[in-house]
Amino acid sequence: MDIVFVAGILITVLTAIPVLLQLRQHPRGLFVLFFAEMWERFSYYGMRGLLIFYLTQQFLFDDKFSQHQYAAYTSLVYLLPLIGGLLADRFLGTRKAVLFGAALLVAGHMAMGIEGKPAVQTLTWGGAKYEFQVDGRGAERHVRLKVGQGAYDYGPAANGGLQIKGLPAASPLPSVLPSGSYKLGVEKRDPLFTGILYLALSLIIVGVGFLKANISTIAGQLYPKGDPRRDPGFTLYYYGVNLGAFWAALACGWLGQSIGWWAGFGAAGVGMLLGMVVFVWGKPLLEGHGEPPDPAALKKPLLGPISLEGTIYLGGLAAIGAVWLLVQQSAVVGFMLGLGSVAVLGYLAWFMATQCTREERERMMLALALVAASVVFWTLFEQAGSSLNQFAERNSNLAIGFGQSMTAAQTQSFNAGFILLGAPVFAALWAWLGRLGRDPNPAIKFGLGLLQVGLGFFVLVWGTGFADAAFKVPVVFLALAYLLHTTGELCLSPVGMSQMTKLSPPALISTIMATWFLASSWAQFIGGWVAGLTAAETIGGQVLDPGKALTTYAHVFGLIGAWGVGAGVVMLALSPILKRWAHGASDTHPLPRPEVDGDRQSVDPARA
Repeated sequence: MDIVFVAGILITVLTAIPVLLQLRQHPRGLFVLFFAEMWERFSYYGMRGLLIFYLTQQFLFDDKFSQHQYAAYTSLVYLLPLIGGLLADRFLGTRKAVLFGAALLVAGHMAMGIEGKPAVQTLTWGGAKYEFQVDGRGAERHVRLKVGQGAYDYGPAANGGLQIKGLPAASPLPSVLPSGSYKLGVEKRDPLFTGILYLALSLIIVGVGFLKANISTIAGQLYPKGDPRRDPGFTLYYYGVNLGAFWAALACGWLGQSIGWWAGFGAAGVGMLLGMVVFVWGKPLLEGHGEPPDPAALKKPLLGPISLEGTIYLGGLAAIGAVWLLVQQSAVVGFMLGLGSVAVLGYLAWFMATQCTREERERMMLALALVAASVVFWTLFEQAGSSLNQFAERNSNLAIGFGQSMTAAQTQSFNAGFILLGAPVFAALWAWLGRLGRDPNPAIKFGLGLLQVGLGFFVLVWGTGFADAAFKVPVVFLALAYLLHTTGELCLSPVGMSQMTKLSPPALISTIMATWFLASSWAQFIGGWVAGLTAAETIGGQVLDPGKALTTYAHVFGLIGAWGVGAGVVMLALSPILKRWAHGASDTHPLPRPEVDGDRQSVDPARA
């Protein structure tokens, strides 16, 4: 068996045991959400790890367009939960919203598996047209120019342009083509399958809109106020998220780049179906959490015989068409993102001014400050699916010893794998510090997270000094960068989700949680612009000049690394002020010894 999968099995077995032991101390509903979200994340990250390569190698979109397209998709993935959260808060309830979103996600991931023939790169010179030939997949992928009956390697010419290697003297094409003397184009990009791609992305976007914020909200509702198990519970929940992401990178990443796009995307769809089954099966264990606020009103007719609930579902289906148009226009996505931000921030400002006490208002101000800091963090962190993924393919030596190597998409497993190893440790650490009354306040945790994500990019800049003759950096530097990103993530992300539920008024929990994901939406959009700074000239989805690409990566990674470290220093400096805004909501308090009821530990909320 491949050494990568052997290592994956060992990591899973070693880390699952302490996690399962800790889960026994938490509400049973967390088991359901743990496994449902695990499979949902398997589907999402399985698709995400392949998407940038699918765009650049199957459809032959250029780097900048692909990175902006990737950003438009991921921005909408995090923007739509604003609507899904509001609908769940007011009408549908979180459980029904999650179930509807899961059904759309199954359809979307399955549609991603429908691939046609790849587009073809062409070169036109002197009135004649030549095609580039692609052989192999993944690390074995090789692009050559077809001239007559032969196929030839190519590279950048000394003074710009293109050099064709090994051409015979009698070739109708010169071996050096000066810049401007030839034209590159793309043909045979089937509009039917391009349309299917955007339909699949639209199904996934709307599905995540109904699911993502709401399933996290149910997790927060399982714990009574002041319960010290909340932060550890969210960290364990985060372990489940990353167990799915870890195996998605290993399995879908290998299937997509070694077998076929259909196999990688299809496996992601099967994972989502399993997540949906777990969520339906585990409904009784949620103990009534996540149900509609007014079930009777939800069943009343609204559009003729169609109930309010049915109208919401029809609206969700109609939204797929709107998103299909929107996801193809990254500039419009930016406008919609700004419009959505103004709307939600305006609503929150009105709520704070008219519906909140001073303490509630300052708690919400703290929540928004954490949201703003998370924009910086996720802008850097989410380079993983775009610029870092391409850096892995183009400028990383992916050999891991014993004559074996990883695919570029499988390097996405580094982050998730480190979380599997670190999440139980961090959960125990926060719980231990909480019992001692020394748990760092969330602003300090956020500052530490920002420092580490910035330092991760500095590690990559350092690694460029060890590049080989092919301009490839040892994969250990990529692993070290992901390690720092992971420890930063464990300081910020599960803590951030927990703080949203702690600092929110009860009527706004899903809306505030959706605002947390709005920050990620902004980060994805800004991150697409940042990734665009690393764009390189490609032919047939293969970078033309690896040396130039490496220099570009070093410059951009150094720049954004400095922004991360700077933001971390600012957050740490402001932490004493921000802590006061919590008014104790971020504090944890030891619970009395739990009473044991059979094989289940139960805590009386009144005694908490």
